[in-house]
Amino acid sequence: ENISDFSVNITDCTQVVVPEEVFFTVAAAGILENLLILIAVVRNKNLHLPMYFFICSLAISDMLGSLYKTLENIFIILCKMGYLTRHGDFEKKLDDAMDSMFILSLLGSIFSLLAIAADRYITIFYALRYHNIMTLRRALVILAIIWAFCAGSSIAIALFSYEAATVIPFTILFPLMMFFILCLYVHMFLLARSHARKIASLPSSTVHHRTNMKGAITLTIFLGVFLCCWAPFVLHILLARFCPHNPYCACYMSIFHVNGTLIMCNAIINPMIFAFRSPELRSTFKKMFYCSR
Repeated sequence: ENISDFSVNITDCTQVVVPEEVFFTVAAAGILENLLILIAVVRNKNLHLPMYFFICSLAISDMLGSLYKTLENIFIILCKMGYLTRHGDFEKKLDDAMDSMFILSLLGSIFSLLAIAADRYITIFYALRYHNIMTLRRALVILAIIWAFCAGSSIAIALFSYEAATVIPFTILFPLMMFFILCLYVHMFLLARSHARKIASLPSSTVHHRTNMKGAITLTIFLGVFLCCWAPFVLHILLARFCPHNPYCACYMSIFHVNGTLIMCNAIINPMIFAFRSPELRSTFKKMFYCSR
């Protein structure tokens, strides 16, 4: 709030405000779509596979992101109406809880994407040993470790968010993990191209290879969408921490509401990609809607 007020005095850029109706509509759509993904995986036993469990982890992260922005906007409205004070002890704890939820959503999304990328890598290049390497129990253990780490990190970062020693590792983690996932995908596609000629004479292997590469392309789309939706908000955090008084930084921070809306758009786009590119999920959705009718 203070940074936004100060930026008005040092820049000619006006604050871009997203209408509340649009904001809440986007948030509700993101929550409902990801909830639909979770219900589909729970109801269809054929989807009780490590890959879909990792997808559910990503869906939960997206739901947390939409829920965080929704609650934050509600509390801002309550502050403007005078029902909440800006500097009370309860409001400080509430703000820390909101920050913790945001960080949990971001870290959960990053590590879920990493788990999905690793699972797809094993599926493509260790297809014959996949079920021995990535068992259902091992996938659940991986998810438990991921969410325990993300929960602990989100609480620690939220409590010490005013320290540069906390902000810097958090912001470095985002591009570092994205670079690692990107390298994994590039390596995946390069090896897949070299293996394509070797398996061309095997019809069944070719079909299996094409199916796995389709999954890799889908996850690459997820990665691109994730970067486009989350990177502007992470950049806002960096600028707010290290150059809040710079006119150019203040001008960028004037689109804070747009960056927050992009996070919730990510929660809407991901389920659409799943529904469009996954025959199993499409079939499950059709059965769910048919039974409901």
